[in-house]
Amino acid sequence: MLKIENLQVNYGGIQALRGISLEVPDGKIVTLIGANGAGKSTTLRTITGLVKAASGSIKWNGEELLGKSIDKIVTAGIALSPEGRRVFPDMTVLENLKIGAYLRKDKAEIEKDIQWVYSLFPRLEERSWQLAGTLSGGEQQMLAVGRALMSRPQLMMLDEPSLGLAPLVVQDIFKIIQEINRQGVTVLLIEQNANMALKIADLSYVLETGNITMSGTGAELLADERVKEAYLGKNS
Repeated sequence: MLKIENLQVNYGGIQALRGISLEVPDGKIVTLIGANGAGKSTTLRTITGLVKAASGSIKWNGEELLGKSIDKIVTAGIALSPEGRRVFPDMTVLENLKIGAYLRKDKAEIEKDIQWVYSLFPRLEERSWQLAGTLSGGEQQMLAVGRALMSRPQLMMLDEPSLGLAPLVVQDIFKIIQEINRQGVTVLLIEQNANMALKIADLSYVLETGNITMSGTGAELLADERVKEAYLGKNS
């Protein structure tokens, strides 16, 4: 269980997060929706140690994460698939996947996990020796998710996985997120496609200008008129 309490983050003179509290229960898919600049990516980056918090608490299975190094947070079982994919373009698909396991020493298990990632993303196996920079946007997103899975996370955080992808590819990515969850990985998802995110979420939060303004099950927020008007469009 990930538990965030009264988390405040400042960028220069701007308060990016104004004392947010949320929970990500084990085995669930939790989504955080909100407009650009609401503080969604800042939340994930603070959990992983990339951004320092001004105050508050982030506990993972009862242990405080604030102040820990990024490698310790990854070793504790938390992985981030970042916005914009960030694959290594001049390395092959396989090399990118192996980088995801850089903190691990169990070589035999790493090989098994490469096969596990290939079972989730058969297209990556077909292109294992292809340079990542030559893949399509959808394939690069699959590679970014696969690379994060190679650290064998208990909690997988995804930052805008559908950004810039064709609708059919988006559907594939969301199916894979659900499959990863079915296989025992807890998921914290940030997504501008609020409709798709809420449909698969067990628990959802709305973040607006650094504050959590609403929370509930995915179904509850999908049915809420304020959410429909702000994030789902009038025809939803």
